[in-house]
Amino acid sequence: MKALEKASQFAGNTFAVWVLAFAVLGFLFPGGFTWIGAYITILLGVIMFGMGMTLSLDDFKEVFKQPKNVAIGVAAQFVIMPLLAFGLAVVLRLPPEVAVGVILVGCCPGGTASNVITYLAKGNTALSVAVTSVSTLLAPILTPALTLMFASKWLPISAGSLFWSIFKIVVIPIVLGLVVKMLFRKQVEHSIKALPLVSVVSIVAIVAAVVGLSKDKIAETGLLIFSVVILHNLLGLLIGYWLAKLLKMDLEDQKAISIEVGMQNSGLGAALAAAHFSPLAAVPSAIFSVWHNISGPALATWWGKQKEKKNEVPAAKKTSA
Repeated sequence: MKALEKASQFAGNTFAVWVLAFAVLGFLFPGGFTWIGAYITILLGVIMFGMGMTLSLDDFKEVFKQPKNVAIGVAAQFVIMPLLAFGLAVVLRLPPEVAVGVILVGCCPGGTASNVITYLAKGNTALSVAVTSVSTLLAPILTPALTLMFASKWLPISAGSLFWSIFKIVVIPIVLGLVVKMLFRKQVEHSIKALPLVSVVSIVAIVAAVVGLSKDKIAETGLLIFSVVILHNLLGLLIGYWLAKLLKMDLEDQKAISIEVGMQNSGLGAALAAAHFSPLAAVPSAIFSVWHNISGPALATWWGKQKEKKNEVPAAKKTSA
């Protein structure tokens, strides 16, 4: 079990490397990964089941401890990223399938990786977990509604079908995870450290499958999609931070809101796009999964070092005194 835990920790720490490596492999050797396309929904369900096993009532207590901050985070999540996605799609005149893919990932809830990144950034991790949990549970309603509002300009959108898909691959697995945790608490506590490995393998498989299925289209529009995804993510991080600062939230809360807004549940976006639109529409989510696992840790490292420097200054003054 210890070996599995070490492997899981290693996989979690090198997540971005694996996602990038298998995205490249999916492009170079598509035949080795396209078969996974039929299992994307199942893989995401496994990830959500694991998320359910990590949740506890304490996570939701934060909603009542700091309701204003949680509400700001959830509102920012479902306002800033969809608006940015729509704006980028219009200004850059994206092809219909790419536009819908960018908007869909923008309308998804925050990704669970945001909690880890917030922790590494010395942000308010409890707030991050609460915002992720609430936005994920609201996703069956808000993600289809927002996608319909912003993406119907390009392609027909069935909000009802999107709702049912999200309910099946997000809500049901999370609830099952919570139930399993309540019934088998000791066993879950022993096995929970292996969950990052399961999540990494699942996300890597989804990304490789999406890239493999869309190899030809990526060759045509890859640079454009990369540019849009990077802009979307960086603007989300920046605007989320400045919004929290404008509302006079603490620095730790500013970090949490910034990361929650900028980091999406790209696995959900890829699964929904592949199921309801096309493999090309899933590419923005796949690339988002690669990119935000590079930008997020980079930002967390910078913020973490900034706090260390601030802590060193008072310590130096005390020593000289």
